[in-house]
Amino acid sequence: MPGAAALYGRYELTNRSSRVRTLTLALAARPIQVNGPIQFLAVPGGASPLEQIQWTGTELVLNDTLRILPLGTPDDVRLATFAAGADPQSLLARGPDGLRDVAVQSDRSGLMAGALTYDLVLQPGETRTVGWVTSLEGALPERSPGVSPAAVFADVQAKVSADWRQKLDRFDLVVPPEGQRIEDTMKTSLAHMLMSTQGPVLQPGTRSYNRSWIRDGAMMAEGLNRLGHADLSAEYLHWYAPYVFDNGKVPCCVDRRGADPVPENDSHGEFIFLAAETFRYTRDRELLRSVWPQVQAAIGYMDGLRASTRVAPNQTPETRHLFGLLPPSISHEGYSDRPAWSYWDDFWGLLGYADAVQIALALDEHDAAARFESARQEFSADVMASVAATAAHHGIDWIAGAADRGDFDATSTTIGLSPAGLQADLPQALLARTFEKYWENFTARRANQISWRDYTPYELRTVGALVRLGQRERAMEALDFFFADRRPQPWNGWAEVVGRDLREPRFIGDMPHAWISSDYIRSALDLFVYEQDEDNALVLAAGLSMPWVDSSTGVGVRGVRTPYGPLTYSLRRRGGVTTLTLLGDARPPGGFILPWPGDEALPSLVRTDGQDASWTGRNLHIPAGTLSVELRSESAPTARQ
Repeated sequence: MPGAAALYGRYELTNRSSRVRTLTLALAARPIQVNGPIQFLAVPGGASPLEQIQWTGTELVLNDTLRILPLGTPDDVRLATFAAGADPQSLLARGPDGLRDVAVQSDRSGLMAGALTYDLVLQPGETRTVGWVTSLEGALPERSPGVSPAAVFADVQAKVSADWRQKLDRFDLVVPPEGQRIEDTMKTSLAHMLMSTQGPVLQPGTRSYNRSWIRDGAMMAEGLNRLGHADLSAEYLHWYAPYVFDNGKVPCCVDRRGADPVPENDSHGEFIFLAAETFRYTRDRELLRSVWPQVQAAIGYMDGLRASTRVAPNQTPETRHLFGLLPPSISHEGYSDRPAWSYWDDFWGLLGYADAVQIALALDEHDAAARFESARQEFSADVMASVAATAAHHGIDWIAGAADRGDFDATSTTIGLSPAGLQADLPQALLARTFEKYWENFTARRANQISWRDYTPYELRTVGALVRLGQRERAMEALDFFFADRRPQPWNGWAEVVGRDLREPRFIGDMPHAWISSDYIRSALDLFVYEQDEDNALVLAAGLSMPWVDSSTGVGVRGVRTPYGPLTYSLRRRGGVTTLTLLGDARPPGGFILPWPGDEALPSLVRTDGQDASWTGRNLHIPAGTLSVELRSESAPTARQ
């Protein structure tokens, strides 16, 4: 509930028969198995041990730490060791035997059990509420004397519901009924990220991934910023910055033991991106100034890493495709078998240099900005030359996932488009072929024309990439495929690993998985609005279909945040007349861009705020500050004057 880490359990019993019913409800504490044996990260499969239980007369205490306060005094309390009969039937069969108000001694089997029992007499149609509360952190909530459990739960639920509405209703996506699942899953994904936080700490899960990776946190922060939670991004940046090592190395991960020293060479760029992205949405110069030492140190560390590969041994015909890259690391999860020269690292590194330039300019550190920009240009030239040289070295016609492996990994390559903003810099033929090859593989898998067993929904990133490549129909088809793998469907989320066989036991990581939720948020928002990196224009409705624009609702957004202010727009077509209404405070430097689908004839008459306008190719460029755009085909009726 708001302001406390408390968990409430509620049980409602209703007599639906026509006669009086006498029932016994037993609420049991038992060492049940939550994680299956196939789960092996952080919290391995098996039962949670229960070695000690105590009933104090008012509270049930488990393992000397977990205190459970019944909301209403139980009629009986029954405790037992495994050897004495800790199964439900044995517990219920035991009468009062003096175990109240005493601790049962520790049982090394970890299989103790206890039960709070309630004897209830229910009249026909009567409902009785029983429950408990426990503190997950901090003090145990106090029980109000004379207040019924039903009243307690009604009050708590009202407060919790109001708190969640305040967190989730900061934006809206406007879609017809067939697109409502996009907004529903967006708000659920936001909730999944918020549920997974611990104070200022952004982390991808609550069990298997109950620690914070800068990789996950930076991408989660981007989604939080766009949905109105930039304060959480700022808190996370403030929390993570002190863990940067003195030499500028950014730890890949931080947990209760401190910073993880394992080298993962994407982390440096990700930290700088987090700092810049937080500033873009908060404009908090004081916070930015406070992390400036870490930003400078991280750039210095990357300078050293690049210098280590800009050497003569990497200038031979067999090695020149490695020249100037960040050294091998295991940051990409697919390369855990051995370090790889991963372009994932280089794309994040390039973004780090670019964002360091922007940070320096925002802080009036012009000498540093010039130095960072010079390094960025050198690194960019090396990376782009490497991408082309790697393709030639391995005889491939697409962008490799890693320079040394020559492997195909379009999900990783998406980072080059967003958030790295390298779409215009990458070799265009290789870029186009990368996502054409991805689509060929995707459609074959979707049709079960190739053998496959599972995939990770990190692949949701490709939806945003397809939008940015102007392939709106493919983006929506891919989203349809991923939507089918939300499990269970009403949860509106994905496990880290999704299997083709719904019933096959498998490792799934955490579910929900907050990093995957952030991938969904970023890609699904791109359907409605994204920033074009070359000119800082906001591109509108690039992933939405014209039948949706033709619908009674039209399409649009309300209150989606951008680096240039909150954005609200509506796009609708009636009788051949399309109207774009722009509201909110967003004033992007490059204005707005409305791309027109390739299978639709361009409207011949265009007016922005009553003034004639024209197309640039199939894009309409709209100045910032415009309120209304009208697009009319020649056959559409003219409005009566």
